[in-house]
Amino acid sequence: MIQIECKNLSLEYEQKIVAEGLSFVVNKGDYLCILGENGSGKSTLMKTILGLKSYKHGQIIYDNTIKQGIGYLPQQAVIQKDFPASVKEIVLSGFLGKMGLRPYYATIEKQIAKENLQKLQIENLENRCFRELSGGQQQRVLLARALCATKEVLLLDEPVAGLDYQSTEKMYEIIENLNKEGVTIIMISHDLVSAIKYASHILHIGKKIFYGTREEFLKTDIYKETV
Repeated sequence: MIQIECKNLSLEYEQKIVAEGLSFVVNKGDYLCILGENGSGKSTLMKTILGLKSYKHGQIIYDNTIKQGIGYLPQQAVIQKDFPASVKEIVLSGFLGKMGLRPYYATIEKQIAKENLQKLQIENLENRCFRELSGGQQQRVLLARALCATKEVLLLDEPVAGLDYQSTEKMYEIIENLNKEGVTIIMISHDLVSAIKYASHILHIGKKIFYGTREEFLKTDIYKETV
């Protein structure tokens, strides 16, 4: 089932075209890695899919079941690392987009938040202050928050940036398990080795554009020129 389809998309950043002619589909259960040079428009594409940025030309088509159900883990800015809130409060905030004017969290939302804490193996941290956690722990908290927004599609922008080796491997393992459980993953990465290891599909944007399966990507000049 197609969840997101982009047709001949042109992206604009600061009134300049940064990528054009992007056409690809994301099916339920895909693990799509977006690769490309710095400034090629990867983060712009992700924000465009989220509706945070407009696009110059083309079309984005969403399946009705997921248009309001996309979780997002952005690149972690310095200010995010200093949230003066508890882990539990931050994870629960993933429901804010669904609450409307309701000023409290429902019992089912609290239960789902607890389950997501357990799934990411951080239930023992729920009462800790977010800013006291390690970088790897903080990323897992923010991923749990994204899961509270949806269990359909997760958009992850460099989720392992700045993490040590152990935390990086743990994050990749968690993301892989979520994908195996049926969550569609769209992830920006500079880590070609891990992209090849985990992704079902690759989208490379830049001077050369490619979209296809991991196996197809391994046969391209783009891949051969990179390794």
